Order: sequence, then structure tokens, then C-alpha cells
Amino acid sequence: MKGPSAWCIDHPVATILLTFALVLLGVIAFPRLPIAPLPEAEFPTIQVNAQLPGASPDTMASSVATPLEVQFSAIPGMTQMTSSSALGSTLLTLQFTLDKSIDTAAQEVQAAINTAAGKLPKDMPTLPTWKKVNPADSPVLILSVSSTQMPGTELSDLVETLLARQISQIDGVGQINITGQQRPAIRVQASADKLAAIGLTLADIRLAIQQTSLNLAKGALYGESSISTLSTNDQLFHPDEYSQLIVSYKDGAPVHLRDVAKVVNGSEDAYVQAWAGGRPGVNLVISRQPGANIVETVDRIQAALPGLEAMLPASVEVKVLIDRTQTIRASLHEVEITLLIAVLLVVAVMALFLRQWSATLIVSAVLGVSLIASFALMYVMGFSLNNLTLVAIVVAVGFVVDDAIVVVENIHRHLEAGDGMREAAIKGSGEIGFTVVSISFSLVAAFIPLLFMGGVVGRLFKEFALTATSTIMISVVVSLTLAPTLAALFMRAPVHHANSKKTFGDRLLAGYEKGLRRALAHQRLMIGVFCLSLGLAVAGYIFIPKGFFPVQDTGFVLGTTEAAADISYGDMVKKHLAMAEIVAADPAVQAFSHSVGVSGNNQTIANGRFWIALKKRGDRDVTASEFIDRIRPQLMKVPGIVLYLRAGQDINLSSGPSRAQYQYVLKSNDGATLSTWTQRLTDKLRSNPAFRDISNDLQLGGSITHISIDRSAAARFGLTASDVDEALYDAFGQRQINEFQTQINQYNVILELDTQQRGKAESLNYFYLRSPLSGEMVPLSALAKFDAPTIGPLSIAHDGMFPAANMSFNLAPGVALGDAVILLNQAKAEIGMPTAISGNFQGAAQAFQSSLASQPWLILAALVAVYIILGVLYESFVHPLTIISTLPSAGLGAVIMLWICGQDFSIMALIGLVLLIGIVKKNGILMIDFALEAQRSRGLPPEEAIYEACITRFRPIIMTTLAALLGALPLMLGYGTGAELRQPLGIAVVGGLLVSQALTLFTTPVIYLWLERLFHRHSHPPAPAPVTALATTD
Repeated sequence: MKGPSAWCIDHPVATILLTFALVLLGVIAFPRLPIAPLPEAEFPTIQVNAQLPGASPDTMASSVATPLEVQFSAIPGMTQMTSSSALGSTLLTLQFTLDKSIDTAAQEVQAAINTAAGKLPKDMPTLPTWKKVNPADSPVLILSVSSTQMPGTELSDLVETLLARQISQIDGVGQINITGQQRPAIRVQASADKLAAIGLTLADIRLAIQQTSLNLAKGALYGESSISTLSTNDQLFHPDEYSQLIVSYKDGAPVHLRDVAKVVNGSEDAYVQAWAGGRPGVNLVISRQPGANIVETVDRIQAALPGLEAMLPASVEVKVLIDRTQTIRASLHEVEITLLIAVLLVVAVMALFLRQWSATLIVSAVLGVSLIASFALMYVMGFSLNNLTLVAIVVAVGFVVDDAIVVVENIHRHLEAGDGMREAAIKGSGEIGFTVVSISFSLVAAFIPLLFMGGVVGRLFKEFALTATSTIMISVVVSLTLAPTLAALFMRAPVHHANSKKTFGDRLLAGYEKGLRRALAHQRLMIGVFCLSLGLAVAGYIFIPKGFFPVQDTGFVLGTTEAAADISYGDMVKKHLAMAEIVAADPAVQAFSHSVGVSGNNQTIANGRFWIALKKRGDRDVTASEFIDRIRPQLMKVPGIVLYLRAGQDINLSSGPSRAQYQYVLKSNDGATLSTWTQRLTDKLRSNPAFRDISNDLQLGGSITHISIDRSAAARFGLTASDVDEALYDAFGQRQINEFQTQINQYNVILELDTQQRGKAESLNYFYLRSPLSGEMVPLSALAKFDAPTIGPLSIAHDGMFPAANMSFNLAPGVALGDAVILLNQAKAEIGMPTAISGNFQGAAQAFQSSLASQPWLILAALVAVYIILGVLYESFVHPLTIISTLPSAGLGAVIMLWICGQDFSIMALIGLVLLIGIVKKNGILMIDFALEAQRSRGLPPEEAIYEACITRFRPIIMTTLAALLGALPLMLGYGTGAELRQPLGIAVVGGLLVSQALTLFTTPVIYLWLERLFHRHSHPPAPAPVTALATTD
């Protein structure tokens, strides 16, 4: 019965056409593959926003956050719940398990909000709202909108009603944060003096407005011949209409609203501003939904922009300020160039060693077909073109060409022996079929543990593992079908001239023969070398600094400013503008935007936001991290404010906005104790040079003016504490007392004291309340006294319903995350932090701790999987051990090279080590497979069999190792966008291959002989070698 190779050799037309069909499928699939920075591996996350203007952080935390948290805590599949409560707002972030549908989670969140509604404050303007968005994510697009003629309120209204609403409907858009938005509103600014003189209260004004401006259903007139809808002028739309309202009568004369208050067009919040570079305007900070493809989402927005801009007035300019897809595309382009370089290097090496164009072209054809066909499988599996899948294809270049090299080189050997082209092709492919299957299957086995990794890391590398695996399996088929077919058609026997000089390969082989004889003559020394490499590899893994993912340079930097907790809005604007000048002056900056005021995730005036886009990687002399280190000293020259910067990352595992790359959360039942020890730990870490940008979110310097109510005195006038609170809320809470609707939007009417009085504590002395018992006006001073201002928090954080403090930090250059974890725990012990305060890492640091515990098990699982596959293929418990003995030297080489290059042992380096497990044991397979066949078929003793195996298979071993090494070398030496993510993998593979190649060519034969002697001494004679299931010769 003919094997598949022989059948293909006899049917070349069918083989070539079927191969062409594979290539055609790949070509069709390639442009249809979506583009992404990384595989989809994000936690479903929902952010809930609750507003109660004027409410203190403590009120928001206890009256709003807590009732919501109680209901949210019952939602199944929720892994983390955090909240931040500030003046007038609460933001809650809910994170769910990876397998939780975000649509299902959204339905359950809405149901929980509805259930909690009855326990929320009655005067909340609206129920809490939610968005499918992770606030920790970097925005995907920032648009700047400005106008030289249009007032800020009109521009903001236009941006909200036209741009933001239309863009928010685009598939993939999660949230649009309009920074600098001055939303139109009518502001009623009452004078406490005039109200007191007339005998009115702010409550009288509020009720009058609420009762005279309405928009209710009126019905219709149903006549015999027609129906007419009823309409009235019950709504007021303009300040002059409100000014004419009669709010009371005094001595028979009407009191108009204009007599006691100014009514003006204004904005809902006057304390917000945004800039695009140095130009004021309104910015749309657009975030995607968790799971949405970044590139496709931005492409949809960009496609819609021209139509939206055409609807805007000519004076309005829309500018794309920051577009994250530019760096994503640049990164993928770099990987594509890396792939091309790897292919060219591998082909060049093949030409150097094979020294025959036909053989080189056959290997190149197999390589091209396998890589192109892999795109078809990626499309079927629903994968994207991203940094990891493309890196998998780059690395697979070395694997794919291995199969073709082994087949072609064996056919080449038979041609040299004098066989005809067809006979050499059949014999060569038939003999080597089992070896090719063994190499590929054992390589695939090394990827199996990656498919079962849990968490985000497992999701990330699932596409990587399956892409590499599918490419390898395609190469097996193509190498055993197309390669022998083309060899039978085009490959000629080499012509040797009598006076021809020895080639480089010949000289290399001669040198190896001498070294091999010495190694076999000093077997104990070789065993000692093996044991030493094993010990050093284990020690190196234990002591090398550990990390998670390398900090990427995506060309995007996020910043959070922090000033004194009691800073005024005007001072905050001045300090922001001073920092903006420094940012604009840096030569690495392409564009930037910044904002102050309460907007989106920014909950206090004491904080602001910066978004900085750097120039293309080739147009600047620093990475994103180096840019942060360079500009930090300049920014520190601005007094009274700190700008915390962090490089934007494609891998974002946090559940909330952070000031730095890594987060640590402290929790306790006692808020005061928590604040004390959080500050102590912060100060301790600031003294450690390993940490940078240490901060926490306590912000305890907020000024609080406390009013003590005399309840007995109030009761004598029939007044309560609630009446006092209502009066204060009317005066200082920017209370939304009414709203009016147009066809496109609805706007609020806001009640407050006039601008001269609302910022002064002494204005409280002018307050009067009306006694429901006697109707007389009662001064507030008769019911309450004013305490001296105290200090309190600007915001209150919860984590899992417990009071929490969030710390964030960056690392100094050269400091690994694993070392930072140890140092932080040591700092806690040194300050004597009580056990009542619990702490845990969040985001990337938390994922790092989980991955660190599973790393040894992942390596062990890969080894076990390879051993099982080899044991099944060879029907032996012993020979797989010989093959696996090649691995310690590879691990040692990887650790040494990482140390030389100053890299920590990150997840990418770990994947490189797993790849080495699949690559390096190929040397052992090529040797052992030949030796076993020689012992079985020709009766050679083990010493002669393994010696002949080493010499005969030396050239394919060198060629395949060089192919794998050169496939990884561009990753190691890569420079450009995204290179820092790929480099650790390339470094580990190159280092492992160099050291393993230098050692295993000598240690593996010795270990084979030692295990053979041990096996013969304690067991029966060896079973015959397995019969290949793939091919037999005729």
C-alpha cells in the first residue's frame, strides 16, 4: 500500500492543484482577518454612574454607593466591585468573570438598580446609569472640537446633540466622555439679602418655578369631523420668561423673580474646561466597549466623521487629536517586516547549506504555502491579526522549515547515493515520515498546556498557541506531500568535482566528528556537563527577576494631576496651563489634550487629566517610559501640583483609572485607621528608590464647614434638621430644580445663591427659614452654630463594600515586578501594619502573582505532554527521556541571554521557554530515530548506531536549528513600535538555541548510551522500533 508521499509523487498535478487551493484560501482569508493589538482577553466590565449634585462624599458613599453595592453584590459571576464617591457623584465599577456575557451582566445590573431605587435619596435627579466600559482602558480616539465664534455653551450643546449621540450609536463605542463640556442651563442666582427683606425663602423660589414651568399631557379635542391636539405655553425656555414669574405678593404688590434673583443663561457646571494643546475647546474622549475591536471601531468612527462635519456650522472645527490605531497598525507592520526578514534569513541559510537552487526553492515553497494557508485556519477559528498571532507565525517560520529541511535533506542524501529522482523522493520521504511526525507532534504537545491556562493570560495565548499549532500541522502535510512531489520533478543529484574545495558545511562536520569522538571517550565528563547545566538552569530560573508583561511603548501616555484638596478652580486652571507648556515643549510630543473639573471619571476639581500622543517611534529619541522619566523633573517645577504619568498599554487588567502602571489596595472596617496606615506605607515606599510615582487616592485635605443643628430650638419653631438641609441644598448645592425640553434635548434649571455670596461662609448668617407654626422668618443662627472648618476626604473609596485606599506606583528602570512585590510586603512588615488592614494587588500586579504561582506547573505540564507524545510514538519509557535531556541546556541559555540583555523573566519569556521545549528536543529526535532504526534494521551496537546517527543527521540538525534561531533573531533584535513586547520571547529562544546546540550535540549521544546500558541491565531486550503509519516505500 502506498503512503501519502508516494501517492502525491505519482499524482503531481493533483498535488500541485490542491496545494494551490490551500494558498488561494489563505490569500482570500488574509484581508478579511480583523486587526487588533492583542487577542480579545478582557474581563466584562460595567461602570455605574450616580449623581446627586451638592451631596458630600460621605453622603454619596453611605446613601448612594452602599445601597447599590448591596444589590450588586448578589449578581452571580462578579469578581470585583469598587466605588469612588466624591462631591455629588458616585462611580461604581463592576468586573465579571471572563465567561460572563456582558449583555447578561448589563441586564442584571439594571435589575439591581431598579431594586435599589427605593432606598436611594428621593431628590436624585435621575436613577443611576450604566455603560459597558472599563474606566481603566485607554481611550481609542480623542476628537477636539473648537470654534472661534460660537460660545462655549452652544458649542457644548452642538457636540453633545450632534457628534456625541451619533458616534455613541456606532458599533463598538462604549462611552464618550465630553471633557470641557459646558452644558447649557438656566441659572437662578438668588440674593439672600433681598429674600430676607421680602420674607421669602429659597424654598419659595424653588416651588414657584417647579409649579409654573411644566410639560404635562393635556389631551386632545375630539370633534365630529376632526381631532385637535391640545397645547399650552406651560414651559418656559428663556431667562427673561423666568424673570417675569410672580413668586409671591407683598402688601398686595406682586414680587417677580427678577426682584430677588438674577436669571441668566449659563452652564450646568461652570467649573470645567478642556484644551487641545493650548487651544480651549470641547474634547470627545472615546472609549470602546469591552471586547470590541479597536481598529474596526475607530475605522467606523472615522468613516462617519465627514458626514457629521458637513452638518456642523462652518466656524466649528473637528480635529482628530489622538488615534490609537496608528500605533497599532505601526506595530503590526513592524511584525510583518520581522516576518519577511525571518523568511529571507531562513531561505538564505537553506541556500548556503543545500547549495542547490532546486532544493532551496522546494523548502521555500513549503514555507510559503504553510504560512499563507495558516491565514485560512485563523479566519475559520475567528482569530485576528494581532501582535501575538503574527509573532506565532514568525516563530513558526523556523518550525515549518524544519519539516521541509528534514525531508529534502534526506532526499538529497539518496540522490547523492545514486538513486533516481523519483526513487530518491519516495525513499527519502518514506524513511523520514515518522521523524517528521515525531518532531511536529511533540512540538504541538508543548503548546497543549497553553490552551488550558486560566485567566487573562490563558485567553491571550490561546490564539498564539492555536495559530502556531495549525501552521505546524499544515507544514507536516505540505512537507510530506508537496516537498517530495517537487523533489521528484525538479531535484537533481549534486555534481561533485574531483578538485572541489571543502565547503563550510564539510569543515564544520569534520570538526564535529573530532569533538564527538572526544565526548564519547569522556562520557562521565559529559554527564557532569549535563548535570551542571540542569542545576544552573534551575538556579537561574529561581533567581532571575520575574515580571509580567513588558511595559509597552504604544505611543500614548495618560496623566492624572493632583493638587491640594482645597484648591480653587482658578488656581487649578493656572497650574494646568503651566504644565501644558512643559508638555508642549518636549520634542517627543505630537499632540496632547488636558482638562480640569468634574467630568467623566474625574470627580474632583483637585484632579485633572492629560492625554499625550507621542510622535512615531522613528521620529523620537525616547520610549514612552523614557519620556516620562525625562519630563518628570520639569513638571515638578510647577509648585502645588503633581502630574502622574503612565504609558498606555494594550494589556489593561485594572478595573478603574490609575495614576501608575501597578496598583495595591488596602481595606479595613475602620476608615480612620485605614487612612493612617495607608499614608505610612506610602511614605515608606517613597523612600525606596525601586518605586516611582507612589501615590494614593485618599486626598484627605478637603475643607469641611460643619453646622451643628440645635434640634430643640428648631422644634420650638416647628422646624427639623431636614428643613435646614433643604435650605442649604437650595443655596449651595447647584440644585437642579426643574427642566425644560426641546425637540433634541432637555436642559436643567439650577437654583443657587448669587456669585458674590455662595463662596463665603458668612453668607450663612443671612439665611432665614419660615416657621410652619407661626409663619415668622427664623434666622438660621437661632437654630444652628457654625463650627471651625475641619479637614475631610475629597473622595471615599470602597472595594467589595469595605472602605478602601488605592495605591499606585511605577517601577524604576531595571526593577522587576517580582522584586517590587517582595519589597512592598517587606515595607508593610517594617512599619508594623496591623492585621486588621488587608491588602492585595490589583490589575497587572495581581495577575502577575497568579501567573508566577502557575509558571513551574506550566513548564512541567509541557514536559509531561512532550514525554507522553514521544512515549506513545516510540512505544518506550526510556527513549523520551533521552530526547527530553536536551532541554536543561536550552533553559540555561534562555536565562543567561535574558540576564545579558537586562530583561526579567516575563510571560513572554516564559512562552519562549515553552517554545524551546518544542524546538530543542528535535535534535534528540533526529539522532534517536536514526539510531534506533540502525540498531533494528542493521543490528548495529548502540555506540556505532548513535555515532552514525550524529554524523548523518548533523547537517539537518544544524540547518533546522539555524532556521529556528534566525526565525527568532528578528524578534530579539527588533526595534520599532511594539518591539518591547516581542523581544523577551526572541531573546529566550535565541539564547536557548545557542547554548543547547553547543551542548546537546555532545551530551545527548552520551545520555542515550547510558540509558541504553541501564535499560539492558534492568530490563528485557528492547522492543522493535515503531512502524511508521505515514509512509512506506514500494
